Amino acid sequence: MNTDERTDRVLRHTEEVVTEEELRELLDRPDPSVYIGYAPTGEMHIGHFTTIRKLADFLRADLDVTVLIADLHAHLDDEKSPFELLEARSEYYRVAIEAMVEAAGADPDDIEFVRGTDFELESPYTLELYRLMADTTISRAQRAGSEVVRQSENPKLGGLVYTLMQSLDVAALDADIAYGGIDQRGIYMLARELLPEHGHGKPLCLFAPLLSGLSGGKMSASEAGSKVNLTDDPETVAEKINGAYCPQGEVEDNGVLEYLNHLVFPVLEERNEPFVIERPEEYGGDVVYEEYRSLEEEFVAGELHPQDLKNATGTYISEIIAPIRDRFEEEPELLEAAYPDRHD
Repeated sequence: MNTDERTDRVLRHTEEVVTEEELRELLDRPDPSVYIGYAPTGEMHIGHFTTIRKLADFLRADLDVTVLIADLHAHLDDEKSPFELLEARSEYYRVAIEAMVEAAGADPDDIEFVRGTDFELESPYTLELYRLMADTTISRAQRAGSEVVRQSENPKLGGLVYTLMQSLDVAALDADIAYGGIDQRGIYMLARELLPEHGHGKPLCLFAPLLSGLSGGKMSASEAGSKVNLTDDPETVAEKINGAYCPQGEVEDNGVLEYLNHLVFPVLEERNEPFVIERPEEYGGDVVYEEYRSLEEEFVAGELHPQDLKNATGTYISEIIAPIRDRFEEEPELLEAAYPDRHD
């Protein structure tokens, strides 16, 4: 790939880059690197899959990819993960991410996995963290992490330290690009401000969109019907997609279309396969889409019925997550150890 092709590959299916000029300059240098961090809290689901699928794009654009399993962050954010479960949940996240990368058509062995406890408990990281704490006001840290850490009128110190640690992680992992959901923007903009003041490079920031839940609006981790879990069987996937918010001709807050755009079609593209909707002849017969845009156009124009769209989407999503589901069926102890209260 030339620089233009690599840039397009890195930027597709993203919400924002800060900045594209910096990205082009970076891709002209040897061995550019990108990192993403995941705090091992709740079970992973299709929303995670859309961001993890991007790692395949990074690998194909010849970036060095690091995944941080941010175990300490998971505890610092209002103890979303109890300390005694960090080991089990970190292992579950690693296996789940590897399975998703493989399902996206890339080799997980090409990714470096690091746990926060591998480097965040020792100097020079701890000394750098103290320096950041001395230079950063409470209000600045709260503002930067407002979309990520749990908020309250009387916040715990852990949530404030979380924000500074995530900023410092970029430098500690020697990453050129910090990648995450658009909700991470405040933290990584803080990193761009703080890190150069402490002798580190200013990271390029790349953000993925936050996709809608299947019930419309923001996806909710606590609402089972708003997301597809990685372990859902085909019948459950079909049921959730069939119950999804998908009004004829409407694109906004339409989770079905968003998961087709950002997950299903990119995976099919790597396989060189089209998206096929099977319909009886009396309803127009089968229809084949080589790209997402044409599907959306026909849906908006009323030429594609929501139920036909849902039926096909459920089938494709179930097929894409099948190897991930199989992995956890083969190793049920991973989920049982990570979430003992849910797997009694």
